[in-house]
Amino acid sequence: MATTSAADGGTVAGVIPALSFIDVGCTFVSGDDPTRRYTAVGETTLHIASGEFVSVVGPTGCGKSTLLNLAAGLLQPSTGSVRAFGEPLTGLNRRAGYMFQAEALMPWRSALDNVIAGLEFRGMAPQEARREGEAWLARVGLQGFGERYPHELSGGMRKRVALAQTLILDPDIILMDEPFSALDIQTRQLMENEVLALWSEKKKAVLFITHDLDEAIGMSDRVVVLSAGPATHPIGEFTIDLPRPRDVAEIRTDARFVALHAQIWSVLRDEVLKGYRQQKKVA
Repeated sequence: MATTSAADGGTVAGVIPALSFIDVGCTFVSGDDPTRRYTAVGETTLHIASGEFVSVVGPTGCGKSTLLNLAAGLLQPSTGSVRAFGEPLTGLNRRAGYMFQAEALMPWRSALDNVIAGLEFRGMAPQEARREGEAWLARVGLQGFGERYPHELSGGMRKRVALAQTLILDPDIILMDEPFSALDIQTRQLMENEVLALWSEKKKAVLFITHDLDEAIGMSDRVVVLSAGPATHPIGEFTIDLPRPRDVAEIRTDARFVALHAQIWSVLRDEVLKGYRQQKKVA
């Protein structure tokens, strides 16, 4: 495995990563008492290369989404630094597109108008934006549905609109926060394959947050396991050496997939139990 250096911004074999967390910590004040603090992320160093699909798994409430919000620039680290292509991230990450866990579609706008909202914000001419939007709706299997409103679409269709809304801006880094967790298993697998097909076209850097280990292994080049909180941090990184292209449903019966699952779960299991015990104490 290539070595990385925090001092040089995480350069790996002379190549600057698309996204770097360097000795990152993130602490919040708890409630109204400034002396009560909770450290969500602690001493985390992680690098995502251009074109690499990296999934992060960990116990519920361990700080996975906090890590993603740091990458998006929605949060600033308390310690350490976050870098995009070697440059310190001091505000919103303009080179990243963010697909949220909760639906972020505007209910008063049609599917097409939701997809092109970012292009309009950038000042693209309306006709050109609509052409781009129609093309992207077709790419995600929604040709002819552009005039429908979110409440007229199924959950899977709304996720496809959100995916087109993110990718139409051609971000260099794609951030995804458990985007398919609310879908039924069949729709979920279709969406996973759709994402992999679109990703393979341009090979952008992807940081994918999920609680589903099967999903993480099926989609990724690398899986990072986080510890239970507080002060979550990586405790294991696993290269996923399964051949591409992949069908996420079929790959799960592959002997190498089964072996990887057992290997990663052996690290993740104890952290899940720790997280469960912590949640019971809070409850």
